Amino acid sequence: MSGALLDQWPGAASCVLLRLRGGALERVHEEGDLHAVRPWASVTKMTVALAMGVEVDWEAHRYDERVGNDGTTLAHLLSHSSGLGLEASDRVRALGERRVYSNVGIDRAVEAVVGDADPSRWLARRVFEPLGMSSTSLRDRPSSGAWGSTNDLATLAVAWLRGDGVSLATRDRAITPYLPALSGVVPGWGRFTPCSWGLGPEVRGSKQHWMGDWRATSFGHFGQSGALLLANVDEEIAVVATSEVAFGPWAVALWPSWTTRVRELALA
Repeated sequence: MSGALLDQWPGAASCVLLRLRGGALERVHEEGDLHAVRPWASVTKMTVALAMGVEVDWEAHRYDERVGNDGTTLAHLLSHSSGLGLEASDRVRALGERRVYSNVGIDRAVEAVVGDADPSRWLARRVFEPLGMSSTSLRDRPSSGAWGSTNDLATLAVAWLRGDGVSLATRDRAITPYLPALSGVVPGWGRFTPCSWGLGPEVRGSKQHWMGDWRATSFGHFGQSGALLLANVDEEIAVVATSEVAFGPWAVALWPSWTTRVRELALA
């Protein structure tokens, strides 16, 4: 494919547009420095969600497993329906009442699974090493601390498309809205009713925001670093991007039309 996709992105950025055709992977478009290691910020949650799927497939943990004594489960924490606040560990809503985006909830889910072990080694053994994501590592908290190349982020997107490392049943469960009627706020984009979210990945549903005109079943995540991952299993397409410019007004203005454009290109 000719032509630039990143000409309106500020600063240095990279992207890969992917499609599966008859089971064969096609890199429809790639642009920028695909080897530069950049922060993924909250796109890290897509690695945590995949690692949790591995735990479920191994029957080491269950999504309905309780964390603590208040009825909270791993599913509540992964889907931002535990009522925990963004960073504060105190509950700001009742359990299962509202979709409250919570970094600390994701961190708590990982802590419940790994215990005293190193979460960076857990992610490496469950996701990075099996998938060959050699440039990626967890440098900080599990909810937002991964750094890696755009090529590795593309590998992660393919894993979600094909179910690499997890069963298709578990993959499908993770990308299906959990407590689908809940309303909530997507940081940077506003309130939505409903605010669809799976067990880690955001699901587009009826939201009009960064996912543009992608199908309602599309899923993924973006990060405050300017990185994003967006995929659709039915159409067998995905796009990933990383940036050296943090998420801000430029992304709010650009991404809805940009993701719409890349979907059209992927399906052409």
